[in-house]
Amino acid sequence: MESILIKDTTKEEREDIIRRSLDLCGGCENCSACALGGGSVFEMYSDYIEGKREISEINAQYNARYLK
Repeated sequence: MESILIKDTTKEEREDIIRRSLDLCGGCENCSACALGGGSVFEMYSDYIEGKREISEINAQYNARYLK
């Protein structure tokens, strides 16, 4: 498996990683990010795409709302 870490990817590769992740779960119609308040997946992961925060950090922050 290729690394998806910011240090190992370009912005274009990170955009593709997010796009491919949608294909794995069946696309937007099977995604609950909008319904659960996450909004657009590309918006939700914009910090990752821009190289500011890793996917794991974004996921942890998102999931923390449900682990109280």
